[in-house]
Amino acid sequence: MADEGNFSDMRFLTVSEVAEVMRVSRMTVYRLVHAGRMPAVRFGRSFRVPEAAVEQYLRNAVVDGRTETA
Repeated sequence: MADEGNFSDMRFLTVSEVAEVMRVSRMTVYRLVHAGRMPAVRFGRSFRVPEAAVEQYLRNAVVDGRTETA
């Protein structure tokens, strides 16, 4: 398999680590994973998120640029 080298180089983060990087709660990360918006691998009862997936999610994040009018 040609992808074996790439797979062994992958870094995985815990949900807590992802939450810390993104500065959100762990529950927010779980919601993203369960909604399919952030890929994750399940190990027993815990999830691991590929570091590249977090970087990609943040790159693709859209900021709502609307301003409030009083």
